[in-house]
Amino acid sequence: MTENLERIESLTQRLAAALSRRPMHDPGVEGPGADLMVNAGMAMAKMWAEQPARILEQQVKFWGATFAHYAEMQSQLAKGKLTAPADEEPEKDKRFKNPLWQSHPYFNLVKTQYQINAQAMREAAAGLDMASEVDQHRLGWLTNQIIDMFAPTNFFATNPDAIERALETEGESLVKGLENLVRDVETNGGELVVSLADRSAFAVGENIGTAPGRVVRQAPLYELIQFSPSTESVHATPIVLFPPWINKFYILDLKPENSMIRWIVDQGYTLFVVSWKNPDASYAETSLEDYVSAYLSAMDAVEEITAQPKLNAVGYCIGGTTLTLTLGLMAQRGDDRVESATFFTTLTDFSEQGEFTPFLQDDFVEGITAEVARNGIFASQLMTRTMSFLRANDLVWGPAIRSYMMGEAPPAFDLLYWNGDATNLPGKMTVDYLRGLCQQNLLIGDGFPVHGHNVSVKDVTLPLCAIGCETDHIAPWKYSWRGVAQMASKDKRFILSESGHIAGIVNPPSKKKYGHYTGSSDFAHGPDAWREGSKFAAGSWWPTWEAWLAERSGDMVPARQPEEGFGPAPGSYVHERH
Repeated sequence: MTENLERIESLTQRLAAALSRRPMHDPGVEGPGADLMVNAGMAMAKMWAEQPARILEQQVKFWGATFAHYAEMQSQLAKGKLTAPADEEPEKDKRFKNPLWQSHPYFNLVKTQYQINAQAMREAAAGLDMASEVDQHRLGWLTNQIIDMFAPTNFFATNPDAIERALETEGESLVKGLENLVRDVETNGGELVVSLADRSAFAVGENIGTAPGRVVRQAPLYELIQFSPSTESVHATPIVLFPPWINKFYILDLKPENSMIRWIVDQGYTLFVVSWKNPDASYAETSLEDYVSAYLSAMDAVEEITAQPKLNAVGYCIGGTTLTLTLGLMAQRGDDRVESATFFTTLTDFSEQGEFTPFLQDDFVEGITAEVARNGIFASQLMTRTMSFLRANDLVWGPAIRSYMMGEAPPAFDLLYWNGDATNLPGKMTVDYLRGLCQQNLLIGDGFPVHGHNVSVKDVTLPLCAIGCETDHIAPWKYSWRGVAQMASKDKRFILSESGHIAGIVNPPSKKKYGHYTGSSDFAHGPDAWREGSKFAAGSWWPTWEAWLAERSGDMVPARQPEEGFGPAPGSYVHERH
């Protein structure tokens, strides 16, 4: 006990010191602006004036359910046991899987009242006549965030798992939880970002990201890696793959058995992959135009190294969005060296913002603009936090409970390790992207300005293949499909993979886990019609795409070994943390 008290005192001092280092952020990135609150207040006042009976009905319903529940629980508590109704449905919410939530009167009282409160809050928010659909969406999102935050599982006194663990370990779990909390705050410079994976379990280039290759070019924004061939002959036309610069490229090379990089090389291709710089404040003025220039520079290098006049380009997520800008610029300049383009989970039409709607309004974007004006970058911790709250129970509250209340170490999970290895974003590029693409939707409308040209999706005319993922919440497949539908290519194909933004792409054939849908070339009648006319195929989409790519990759030639260059893969940029 004495030892634990000393540890707690020391940890508390470290926590206070770490929290004191937390940087001040613009209010716009901490929560919705005052306009949403004002609009919600006005909508409530309007309802009171015009439909008071409706509000009273909601209140009567809520308090009726609350008092009925309270009376029932009083009876159960008096008996000292809980008698569940015979027709009670099994609990589906995984947060309440502990049997005590159903069998113990106290925990059942807390859980059921929480569910009554949550339902009343959702109904009240949905019932307001907000000024716009966007405000309605944002209010609903904020309401759900509050509901999730106040779940009884998030508090020690109302979490039976945490109480049981503390009793079993004589309080050791709580001390370890405090150690985990201090570690996370110290690691993130005063920000509270929950560790999702054990960072000591992985080392890039040692047990993940180990595909052999060489860094053949090094530029201020990127390293270009050429991966070593594994076949005696390769297709004449090389591939250059542009991953997103929000995260590191090794998502495509986690382990040998699920490495897309290794698989592409094994199919007989010369593969180049861009590894992006993790920018610091000196990159504040780096713009989307600069990234387009980096694409062109990487293509120049591939052409020089392979002595081939043509190449196939692949873009993943925002890497695909910027590939679209690059292809549009090349088309307007008469540069036809890209034989075909492939887009992984890529958005180009931002007319619908989906789950990102709360983050793409002026208050949040203005907050980010102020942040990058002050710091030169949009810090990776802020980006990680923002993305995590799209799935708060899975990526924030659940891991926090396990780490801080249960005292568990984060799992040794390579995908979650990569997810936490985010990069900073250059200030100007961040504003270019949010303003010009997400808010103004210039790729679909008047064209996004790139090096003196206004580029739109209609400038893309070369053969293309796009892959969407069925449950992708970052780049919903229907939004991705709509962008592809507006491209001017006569030769285009769309593949729909099962699963989400990462698992749907990193889906090796050996796993035989997720299937995919292939449809016709009819892009005239909307994504639902395309889906209805598509055919399902079991297993990974990789072979389907490779068969399409092989037709556009030329004859077989002797395999190309990478030059000595700037050292072995995965290079140096991938290790940078700021």
